[in-house]
Amino acid sequence: MGDSRITKVVIVGGGTAGWMAAAALSRTMDNLQVRLVESDEIGTVGVGEATIPAIRLFNALIGIDENEFLRETRGTFKLGIQFHDWGRIGDIYMHAFGQIGQSLGMLPFQQYWLRGRNEGVAGRLGDYSLNESAGRHNRFARLPQIPNTNLDGIAYAFHFDAALYAAYLRRIAEGAGVERTEGKIADVRRNGESGHVEAVVLEDGTAIEGELFIDCSGFRALLIEEALETGFEDWTHWLPCDRAIAVPSENAGPARPYTQAIAHKAGWQWRIPLQHRTGNGHVFCSDFISEDEATAVLLENVEGRPLAEPRTLRFRTGMRKQAWNFNVVALGLASGFLEPLESTSIHLIQNGIAKLLAHFPGRDFDAANIDAYNARVRFDYERIRDFVILHYHANERTDSSFWIRCREMAIPDTLAQKIALFRSQGQIVREADELFVEIGWFQVLTGQNIAPRGHHPMADQLARDELAGFFADIETIVARTASQLPAHEDFIAQHCAAGVPA
Repeated sequence: MGDSRITKVVIVGGGTAGWMAAAALSRTMDNLQVRLVESDEIGTVGVGEATIPAIRLFNALIGIDENEFLRETRGTFKLGIQFHDWGRIGDIYMHAFGQIGQSLGMLPFQQYWLRGRNEGVAGRLGDYSLNESAGRHNRFARLPQIPNTNLDGIAYAFHFDAALYAAYLRRIAEGAGVERTEGKIADVRRNGESGHVEAVVLEDGTAIEGELFIDCSGFRALLIEEALETGFEDWTHWLPCDRAIAVPSENAGPARPYTQAIAHKAGWQWRIPLQHRTGNGHVFCSDFISEDEATAVLLENVEGRPLAEPRTLRFRTGMRKQAWNFNVVALGLASGFLEPLESTSIHLIQNGIAKLLAHFPGRDFDAANIDAYNARVRFDYERIRDFVILHYHANERTDSSFWIRCREMAIPDTLAQKIALFRSQGQIVREADELFVEIGWFQVLTGQNIAPRGHHPMADQLARDELAGFFADIETIVARTASQLPAHEDFIAQHCAAGVPA
C-alpha cells in the first residue's frame, strides 16, 4: 500500500475559527504543512465572547497556560448564564454550570427536588448550586471539589475578547510552524474529474495548493458554498431572530462571573463582562422591530458608556447540508449559525475541529468517514438547536406578538418528545454525547415554568423529615463554601489581570 497520508492543509480565513483550527492541527499532527490564507481587509464577525466549560479542554489540548490566556484576552470567568424575563416578565433564573445537589441511590438530585418543592421542604434550585450561589455574590475560585465532601466544586468557562483570542492563537500557531499568507482569494480551482478543490488563487495570481481545505471564511462560505454549492438548511421558522446590534461599553462595576441574557419585546440582549469593557448586543427578529428601534432598546439597557457606534450583524439560522463536502471541511460561520444564547458559537468550532481530528482523512477521502463526520456534526447542531428553541417556545409572555408566535409555533419532534417526557415525570434522557446534560435541560425547563406532573416513585423512599434534612445540609454546605470564596475581581487581580506579569 502506498502512503496516502495528507501533508498539506490550507485554511481559508482567519478569525477565531481559522486560528483555532491552525493551532489545533499544528499542535497535534506531525509532518503536516498548515497554511492559513486571510486578508486584513476582510473583517471578522467577532461573535462568541462567552464560552462553555469545554473550551478548557481545547486550551489544554494546545498547551495554553490559563492565566496567560486570560491576561492576553482580557478574560473573566463564567459560572453560567442568568436569564431575565424569559418565561414571564419578572422571572430570573440561571443555567449554571456544574453539579446541583447530590444524587441518592439510582436517582439524580432533581427528582428529590421535585418532590421537595411540592411538599414545601426544598428551596430554590439554585440554592443547591455552588456555581449559582457564587455567581449571585460575585465570587470565584478554582475549586474542583468542596473540601471534606463528595460534592463537586466550581465548573467554569470564560468571557474573553474573541479578536484578542484569535491573535493569541495566531502567535501559538505560527510558533508551531503554521504559515500565514496575506491576500484576497479571487478564484477556486477544482479538479475536473474528482471535483475536489485543488487550489485557491489570490488576486495577484498566486495559487495555493492543498490536499485538505478548511473553510473558515465566515458567512460568505467561500469554498463550501460558493465553490461547491453544498446547500443550506434554514431553521428560521423555529428560530426567527435574524439580526443583532452590537456595541461595547465601559464597565459600570465589578465584572460579574456570569453572562446575562435579558429578554426584550422582540428578542434578547446579551451582556458579557470583560476586564477592559462589557460586550453588549441585541438579538432580534426584524419582522417585529426595526433596526433603529432595536438599537434604541439596546442603548437604553447598556450599563456603561458606549465605546463605539453600534453595528448591525445580519444572519440566517441553520446549518450547511454537509459540513464536509469533497475535500472541504467548513468550520464556524461557514458551517452554520446558531445565535449565541447558550454561548455555543466557539464550542461548535471546537467540536468541528475535534471531530475532524478523530476522522482525519487520507488522500482517498473515504466516503464512509466523511458520512460519519457529517452525521455527528449534524447531531450536535440539531440538539443544540432544540435547546435554544426551548428558551423561546416555553414562554408565558403575552406582551408582544413575537413571544406569542414563539409559544404557538410548531417545534421539532425531538424537542417535543423531550418536553413531553419531562412533563410526565420530570425525566430527561441525554442522547449519545449531546452537549447539554440532564441538569442543564432541567434548569431551563423549570426556569421557564414547565412543571412535571409528578416525580419518580423512588424519591418517596425518604421520610419527609429526612428529605428536609438532606436539602438543608446541602444548602448549608453550598452557602458556606460560596461565602468563603474570594471576590471575582480580586481573584482576577491576583492571578490573571491584563498587564500584570506572570
